[in-house]
Amino acid sequence: MRLQKLLAAAGLGSRRTVESWIREGRVTVGGRIARLGDRAGPADEVRLDGERVALEHGAPRQAAVEPEAAPPAASTVEPTHELLLYHKPLGELTTRSDPQGRPTVFDHLPPPRHGRWIVIGRLDVNTSGLLLFTTDGDLAHRLMHPSAEVEREYRVRLRGSPDSETLRRLRRGVRLEDGPARFDRIVACEEASTGGSHSWFRVVLHEGRNREVRRLWAALGFEVSRLARVRYGTVVLPTSLRPGAWRRASSGELQRLVGTLERNPRG
Repeated sequence: MRLQKLLAAAGLGSRRTVESWIREGRVTVGGRIARLGDRAGPADEVRLDGERVALEHGAPRQAAVEPEAAPPAASTVEPTHELLLYHKPLGELTTRSDPQGRPTVFDHLPPPRHGRWIVIGRLDVNTSGLLLFTTDGDLAHRLMHPSAEVEREYRVRLRGSPDSETLRRLRRGVRLEDGPARFDRIVACEEASTGGSHSWFRVVLHEGRNREVRRLWAALGFEVSRLARVRYGTVVLPTSLRPGAWRRASSGELQRLVGTLERNPRG
């Protein structure tokens, strides 16, 4: 089976999304970087961002989203679809299962009323904060699609204190190995003025490339020692939601999130 179809059937995302991961070199099969058109089966060792993907045996299930020429415009959300907010703690993998038995973000989620949970975006094992889950594969695809330009906001602790020229360069853009990238906004947190060997910032960007926040700071010589996502689009991580806990989004939260796509017709 073609690799993108196999991964989509495993519930990782739409075929279009999986194809973009393959083009970016984020997927490996048997230890080598995969290419579009490669084939694989449930017995193959397939990894995404270095984490092994649990592939189901037997006939593949329908992918969350059918391939299409372009992401569709958003309008309304079916009333049966759900949105879940989850506070991911450090040490959990953003995958359905792990052959090594490590904890995953799916371990503590409630059963959905209909369908199954699809994660919107990813956080690496050393990043905590807000993860969104939905039972609407089409919505998940649109929210993750680069053309939607949905904002992601992170709280960052750095080793050292960058000067104003460093911050200016990060806003203007730097070149990473997978192309130019930049922060839309960088705001120093109150903790940044307390001195010491660390500094705190809130940063905003509108794409979800692999470890992009860490790589942007590293490109100018700064190590991120703590990273947490505090907002995805219009959804803010509730201060009352402890690590490892979840809550269902209200209908208003869901509609406001969909509204971010309506304001950007490309998404």
